[in-house]
Amino acid sequence: MSKIFNAIANFFKAFYYLIDRYIVTPISKLVYAIGKRIGSNPIKIDSFLNRPNVLLYFSLILAIVVFFLVDSRVITLVGTDAEILVNKEVRVEYNKEAYVVEGIPETVDITLIGRKMDLYLAKQLGEHEVVLDLTDYTPREDPYRVKLTYNQNIDNLNYKLDPSFVYVTISKKVSSLKTIDYDLLNQDELDGTLSIKSVNLDKNEVVVKGSEETLAKIATVKALIDLSNDEFKDSGTYTLESVPIVAFDENGKILENVEIVPVTVGATIELSSYSVDVPLRIMTTGELVAGKAISNITINGQNEFKVKIYGEQSEIDSITSVPVTIDVTGKGATGDTSYNVVIPKPSGVRYISDNYANVKVSFGDGEQKTIEGVVVTYRNVPSGYTVNARSGEDKTVNVLVNGVASVIDKITADDIEAYIDLAGYTGGDHDNVKVIVEGKDSKVTYIVNSGVNITLTKN
Repeated sequence: MSKIFNAIANFFKAFYYLIDRYIVTPISKLVYAIGKRIGSNPIKIDSFLNRPNVLLYFSLILAIVVFFLVDSRVITLVGTDAEILVNKEVRVEYNKEAYVVEGIPETVDITLIGRKMDLYLAKQLGEHEVVLDLTDYTPREDPYRVKLTYNQNIDNLNYKLDPSFVYVTISKKVSSLKTIDYDLLNQDELDGTLSIKSVNLDKNEVVVKGSEETLAKIATVKALIDLSNDEFKDSGTYTLESVPIVAFDENGKILENVEIVPVTVGATIELSSYSVDVPLRIMTTGELVAGKAISNITINGQNEFKVKIYGEQSEIDSITSVPVTIDVTGKGATGDTSYNVVIPKPSGVRYISDNYANVKVSFGDGEQKTIEGVVVTYRNVPSGYTVNARSGEDKTVNVLVNGVASVIDKITADDIEAYIDLAGYTGGDHDNVKVIVEGKDSKVTYIVNSGVNITLTKN
């Protein structure tokens, strides 16, 4: 009640202020100015205004003027106006234990229409509750068209809801037992030197409730573990008490109209910091000046420079080096060449100890040498097939190596890997298949001038 009295008192104070400022004060100034201009005695004017008939006539004239001002809506305090209240929540009344309702709007807009005084009071009072009453409705396949209602606190106001009607579908609530898994969120915000060693949830199953149609859409139920948690700073074991659980459809979209019991699950996360040291391997692209070859490569002043990489053990144990490519087109005619390179982070690596390096390349006179009998291996063999060389000569290739004498003299067949990539091949005979050659020493170029003949046989 105190709110109502305060609101009414504030209204009349504002009304008195307007009357005093815009009517009483200007009229008093006008009368004073007229009297002063005509040179009348102020005492005579006061006695004239104090006569009962004069005050009566003056009040009548003032009332008539105010009436015409109000009637013509010059004074808008009592005129009709509108106020829009946006994003008001909808309270739904139905049997939540037995039914599932779809199509409920989260919020509605309320337009209030009436006098300014009433609008002012309405804004000060109440919660402006919008209600969707479904207590008398039963489940069926076809949607219901239901009217929203507004519990207004000022009877003199009209209102309009947007939307004023909604279409809702009511279904029987059923339940099912689902196995839960987990998803890791914001992995990029976890310290790069840390990785997830293990995750254990304290529950393997939860109860999901909803309509039969909605439960049929559930593809997975997962606990969402946020790795941006400020607690995850060092390796160790962490316990989370309230990890939210959500249901996903087959497209990875969260299903909103599903009730999950319990709504959260506990989780234990073990963080580790696993790393290995691997060499930086310099790869070249482009052609040197004719007759020249790379004699030496140093990285940050070292002949073999290593970087420390961090990540999951299963991911980084297979990484033997980190490749960096430099362009040597037209190089070799003059002295050494230096490159400032960016060290790329290989797939599966969360953190790398160095992001940049200085590569210095020296050149010398190039020579050639043929390495005979390099064994050919096979990669990406189609499933269900066996690959065989069609002759003994197709089992090995001769590789032409080009480099400075001091480098190529040390190279043997064991330092070279020759293979053919059979991705996309089908069964049968295949002639002159291209052989790919890779060497351990990036100062040398490797050339194979012939292919091999193979046969793919179905097992």
